[in-house]
Amino acid sequence: MIRHLLYTFLLFFLTSVIAQSQNTVGLISYNANKTYDGYNLIYPHNQPNVYLLDNCGEIVHVWEGEEDRRPGNTAYLMEDGRLVRTSRDKTFSADRIWAGGGGARVDIVDWDNNIEWSYTLNDSLRRLHHDIAIAEREGNMTIIMIAWELKNLQEVIAAGRDTSILSSDELWSDYLIEIDPETDEIVWEWHAWDHLIQDHDASKENFGVVADNPGKIDINLDDDGLGDPDWMHANAIDYSSINDNIIISVPHFDEIYIIDHSTTTAEAATSVGGTGNRGGDLMFRWGKPANYGQGTEADQKLFFQHDASFVDDFVDAFDPNFNKLTVFNNRVGADFSTANLLRADLDMYSWEYPFVNGKYLPEDFELTIEHPEDPTDLYSTGLSSVQYLRNGNYLITSGRFGYSFEVTPDNEIVWEYVTPLRGGFPVAQGDSTLSVNNNLTFRMYRYPTDYSAFDGRDLSSKGFIEAMPDVDYCAELTDIQDLYETYGLEIYPNPASDMITLEWEAGKFVDIEIFDLVGRPIAKERQLSGGRKYFDTTTWNSGLHIVRVNEKEAGRFLIIN
Repeated sequence: MIRHLLYTFLLFFLTSVIAQSQNTVGLISYNANKTYDGYNLIYPHNQPNVYLLDNCGEIVHVWEGEEDRRPGNTAYLMEDGRLVRTSRDKTFSADRIWAGGGGARVDIVDWDNNIEWSYTLNDSLRRLHHDIAIAEREGNMTIIMIAWELKNLQEVIAAGRDTSILSSDELWSDYLIEIDPETDEIVWEWHAWDHLIQDHDASKENFGVVADNPGKIDINLDDDGLGDPDWMHANAIDYSSINDNIIISVPHFDEIYIIDHSTTTAEAATSVGGTGNRGGDLMFRWGKPANYGQGTEADQKLFFQHDASFVDDFVDAFDPNFNKLTVFNNRVGADFSTANLLRADLDMYSWEYPFVNGKYLPEDFELTIEHPEDPTDLYSTGLSSVQYLRNGNYLITSGRFGYSFEVTPDNEIVWEYVTPLRGGFPVAQGDSTLSVNNNLTFRMYRYPTDYSAFDGRDLSSKGFIEAMPDVDYCAELTDIQDLYETYGLEIYPNPASDMITLEWEAGKFVDIEIFDLVGRPIAKERQLSGGRKYFDTTTWNSGLHIVRVNEKEAGRFLIIN
């Protein structure tokens, strides 16, 4: 991905406002006129700090973590300016339960990084992992956490598991706990283990026809046939107050689930109760209908997905995508990923999601986003995120490459950022050697500038994550954007062989200067107002050339003679 960006820079160096520099980390491109204005929260792996960045890639705030802590894996900024942060010990070799995404502790810290509340779960039978969601009960903020719970061989056999697909004598099933930080009370639980079905062992209580029980999870589902103890590996959770629903992403099953949060803990362990009167059974599942005995291989839509969420943050009910679902589809191709939008409307009368001919709808995504320049520039086998923004853009992060970009509905990239870390340590601007897993970034999330958490806060620049930053880069891009907007400037073609054309709004006076890449003047025109100027390039040397308009660099183009 990085090599592709550099290749694009060297060969084509577009005259648009978003490709004017050799930046390789941090802010790569920025079109302020089309980007959604906000602050970006990131919590990169292999280091302890949570960073808040402006759209120029400058740090405006940082919550420093303890040096022996690492992400576990997410952080969320609350309306009052407090941060909810997950973490784990840097060293996990002695931990009883461990897999990628493992967490252990959840903290609430104030804007000044003082810990106000903390909860830890990491023992021989249970461990927090991956993600949390913020919810509310009886007026109090609550936190819903994903955790593993170890099931021993006897429990696994009793549940009807086929022991031929076990690599050890245990499974780690996922469950959810909801905690009220005001009281330290666990106010709600949901366990996947309470909602199992199987057609392997008729002597067990949960024996049944899988296809007749889509609200249940087949205990004999196995992602690769190897019987990994990390059975489900739920890697994302989101809560919607609109319908009091919870969505979780289960990548080992290539599915997303929605469950009813209106149940009591007792009801959530059964198939009755709650608004939908189905208890804790699945209200909706989507991605691989073969998991509940329906469809064929061609019907599978999700492939080790991440970051399933409801479109409801900072978006009003009149937005056409309000309350739809977004998901990052990691392994949809052998060398590319996609960001997706799908519609699954809850019927408010029956309190059911669309279910036709034995399958949950929709049949397909409503929107699929690939990288506009090269699909392989968006590829991550794990991690990653997608966020729908209030202006209709999407903010997408390719987690294994620490590469985030914002794309418009017209499929135009208007902002790019590469997490400037290698193994948790800052790299210098201009470093082009970052490769897969060097700068792991689980998620990037953008908060609007009018978010109440920022009221009265000092959001001035505190520097950059990267070493040796290009401190003028963002200002230069903004100047260029102003130039293009003010004059309606266009420069084409690029590359060129015999002629380039500059166009601008007729009647506006411009000075034009052209230089080769080492700064030698090639052409100069003063006080032009006609709106178009042609330059014969047949005698110019091949290579990159620089165009200046009214003493500002306006673009670079390649001459091939």
